[in-house]
Amino acid sequence: MKLRVKIFLVVLPLIIVTLSLAEIASYFHAVNGVTRLAKQLLGFKLGELEKYAENQWELLVENNYAGRPDMVKAAEAAVEMYSRSILLSDTEVIFALDAEGTLAMSSSPFEIKQEEHDELLNYLNTGERGLLSAVIGGEKRVFQSFFFTPFQWHIVISEKSDVFYQDANQITIQTIVTLGAAVILAVLLLLLAARRLTDPLDKIVKAMNNIIESADLSSRVEVEYRDETGRLAYTFNTMIGELDKAYGQIKRYAFDAVLAGKKEERIRHIFQKYVPKDVIEEFFVSPEKMLTGANRELAILFSDIRSFTTISESMNPGDLVNSLNRYFSGQVDVIMNRNGIVDKYIGDAIMAFWGAPRKRDDDALQSVLAALDMMDVLAGFNDQQRRLNKPEFRIGIGINYGEVTVGNIGSERKMDYTVIGDPVNLASRLEGLTKTYHAGILIAEGIYSELRKMEAEVRAQGLRFRLLDTVAVKGKIRGVKIFTVKRTLSPAEEKAWPFHNQGMELYYRRSFPEAAAKFREVLTLLPGDFSGENLLNRCTAYAINPPPIGWGGVEVMKTK
Repeated sequence: MKLRVKIFLVVLPLIIVTLSLAEIASYFHAVNGVTRLAKQLLGFKLGELEKYAENQWELLVENNYAGRPDMVKAAEAAVEMYSRSILLSDTEVIFALDAEGTLAMSSSPFEIKQEEHDELLNYLNTGERGLLSAVIGGEKRVFQSFFFTPFQWHIVISEKSDVFYQDANQITIQTIVTLGAAVILAVLLLLLAARRLTDPLDKIVKAMNNIIESADLSSRVEVEYRDETGRLAYTFNTMIGELDKAYGQIKRYAFDAVLAGKKEERIRHIFQKYVPKDVIEEFFVSPEKMLTGANRELAILFSDIRSFTTISESMNPGDLVNSLNRYFSGQVDVIMNRNGIVDKYIGDAIMAFWGAPRKRDDDALQSVLAALDMMDVLAGFNDQQRRLNKPEFRIGIGINYGEVTVGNIGSERKMDYTVIGDPVNLASRLEGLTKTYHAGILIAEGIYSELRKMEAEVRAQGLRFRLLDTVAVKGKIRGVKIFTVKRTLSPAEEKAWPFHNQGMELYYRRSFPEAAAKFREVLTLLPGDFSGENLLNRCTAYAINPPPIGWGGVEVMKTK
């Protein structure tokens, strides 16, 4: 590509953009001014007409003619005559509609079509005094109106839209023509300038080609310091050097701008991590709600890394932080993709909830699916840890469902959007019990009851449940059934889990020998299964020494 073309392609867009911005700014300024004046004129005439109508009515009242229909008619006729006197164009129409929407007065022959009638009357009944637009008499018109109570008239002053905006449209055409002419002139001037700039270089190139073709080694072309060509070459080289500096500066400015944009985006993103986006949107219009809470039924999830102290002791701080960041990134993405809110990080633990600030019908199901997805993501994370020769993470997840208090809790200077209540504590305890019951995920019966209400969705997700026990967490007397859940069972688990659940039914009915037989079936299919062995040992002990009357199968936890 020739240098002349390159100059043209670089400079022309800059000229066009500059001219376009200038013309557009002038266009909007002119159009806004013209339109504002037209609106003011229309409003002024409407105001004068309203004053005239009020004066006519005051004359009737002062002379005790307000009750005479003939005098009222005369006043109406006077208003109609005055409306004709203030018209400035043949297309301008002033008319009035009575309370039933019948045309009561018009400054010129005029007909409102039936299909336009209801829409126009709706506009007028709103009482809005600004500039409105509607189809009237088969034409697009702009209008302003007021309701004159003594006559029970909606008085309307209107103008055709194309006439009303005629000056603005002419400005548009003039702007386009001016811009086009300016661009054409700019192109011609640019072509001339580019030619003048590149001609000296063309002469130098031709002279050098002649030297090469003739192989006349005695010929010389002074191109650096002794003649115009040399000075042009020197100036060109200097210009290129300066352009290179300018280009480098532009790149630095652009890089700084990108960094600033990234920094702003990162800051916004960081604040959204502290305050969920839905919370910001919900309370933006009602700041007074920022310090109030509400009772809602939510799904609450706690997740914790097991033996994290041991893991942290075996890694240097940099590797530990890197691993934690990758772990949290995957886990949080899962929660947010399942419509959850990450409440906080508690050391290496994650607290999340579903159902606030926006409640969904499937919050309970989404919380369980999120837990299963978190386990899947953890498997991928551990694959990477093994490749990096780093310790693998093992986690436990507890989920509960119940009524809690949710909201922005704190003071005007520092607050957290969080949830508090007994169901939150139980979810935390369930996470701790995953170690006791050798289960990755534990859900309380509150979650299980909610899932039973949506059997079709649960079945579609392939969820399978196993009742593990009834426990009273530390500090509680009432027992809560706890379950583990999986999305995919092994062939042995497909056979063992039904035996286990049958055994639990017999266990709660105090049929301990029969329940023990079921748990032996479980252990035959799943050798070493912790829950099977635990319940078999209980059944064996209870068969010899039955529990007291009133026993409900509750295991009281002594520790958190």
